[in-house]
Amino acid sequence: MAEKSHLAKLREGVAVWNKWVEHHPHVRPDFALADLGDACLTGARLEEARLCGACLRRTRLAHSHLSGADLLGADLSGADLSGAHPLFADLSGADLSCADLSGAYATGARLEEARLCGADLSEACLSWANLSGADLRRAAVAGADLREADLTGADLRGADLSGAYLHRTRFLLADLRSARLSKANLSAADLSGADLRWAALTQANLFEAHVSGADLRWADLTGADLRDADIADPNLAIFLEHS
Repeated sequence: MAEKSHLAKLREGVAVWNKWVEHHPHVRPDFALADLGDACLTGARLEEARLCGACLRRTRLAHSHLSGADLLGADLSGADLSGAHPLFADLSGADLSCADLSGAYATGARLEEARLCGADLSEACLSWANLSGADLRRAAVAGADLREADLTGADLRGADLSGAYLHRTRFLLADLRSARLSKANLSAADLSGADLRWAALTQANLFEAHVSGADLRWADLTGADLRDADIADPNLAIFLEHS
């Protein structure tokens, strides 16, 4: 349960809260299971805060500091996290559906099994993040940095990853049906066993990518760079040669 004194201080406003945090650097804020839905926490300092299971629906957290925060299973649906800094935060199982994470800096964040359906992740930095099993259906991920992120088994149906930086990103067994990957940098990415049917990969960089076992039927590979791609399946190689 949340610490009542922490909740009371936070409700005095972000300016008061941030000053309190500055003078209590060794105290870990505890808002576990708290209801902070629709609150304005723009720019709040919530580093290492316990927010597991908290209700943060439609909460304004733009440019907030959430480095190392525990948001396990939190409800952040519709929340504004644009420009926020959830570096290495634990968002496993969190509901971020339709949330705005544009420009967020979430390097190393844990987002396993998180719900990001319809979320805006455009221009966000999610390098080395763990998004295995995450629901990213119809998410806007254009221009995002997901280098070396783990999207094993993620659902990316209809997601827009146009121009995204996906160097060495793992998409093992991911569902990318009808995803838009035009001009994405997928160099050395692992797409083994991924479902890429109807995906748009026009002018995508697949140099040294691993695509063995991937389903590329009806995918658009016009202008894609497939030099040195790992194509173990001879039938797939023939398909790519004539696509």
